Amino acid sequence: MTRVDAYSTPWTDVASHLAAGDGLVLLPFGALEQHGPHLPLGTDTATAVAVAERLADRLDALLLPPIHYGDTWNNAGYPGTVSLSPETVTSIAVDIGRSLAASGARALIVVNGDWGNRQPLYTAVRRLNAERILPALALDYPGMDEAVAEVRTSRGAAPGLNHAEEVETSIMLALEPEHVHPERFAAEYPEFPSDFGTRPMQLHPFSPSGVFGDPSHATAAKGEHILAATVEGSLAVLADFIAGLPPR
Repeated sequence: MTRVDAYSTPWTDVASHLAAGDGLVLLPFGALEQHGPHLPLGTDTATAVAVAERLADRLDALLLPPIHYGDTWNNAGYPGTVSLSPETVTSIAVDIGRSLAASGARALIVVNGDWGNRQPLYTAVRRLNAERILPALALDYPGMDEAVAEVRTSRGAAPGLNHAEEVETSIMLALEPEHVHPERFAAEYPEFPSDFGTRPMQLHPFSPSGVFGDPSHATAAKGEHILAATVEGSLAVLADFIAGLPPR
């Protein structure tokens, strides 16, 4: 199976694809957010696009262009980060869902690339489903944590925090090595307050560089392992979602 890329496809072909196939649409939802001095601001978007592309290939789905901005308030203290409000993230996803429903799509699958988008996208998915606009699901990289545990050789800076360190650097070495600057690798392990992770906090007071961990352990092979496992984990989640979709 092959995906149909909405950005480069005429509308007539998109209409035919939605009518003839399963009617699935994938939306990568990324962010423009600092990732230290060695990774690009578009790291989260690049990762979401890579996962969405592979899923679209496997599912014969329509692939939408990515959303390059998200709710990145926690990194707003670093120049170059551009953040949307949670309400804007929710509205974008809901509006896209409405348009897809009018176009004959059967379901929307959002591949979320940034932690800050989780709650706003959950709210959007809830509205799309509750208001019977369009069946929708947001994926937060199922299978990734397990894959990270299998290949990580550096210690994390905090539980659940993988930012501009071994994990994300490995992924970018697998996807876009030309945009990674190994000569700038530097480990940073900030001290966090005991309530870190339980309330909203901006990150720039803790790490001047924006790195949280050690990127020097990164390899492209680790990144590919993480990506492949995330795709398989996503497909496992989607199997039940797709099986439960109402017939056309």
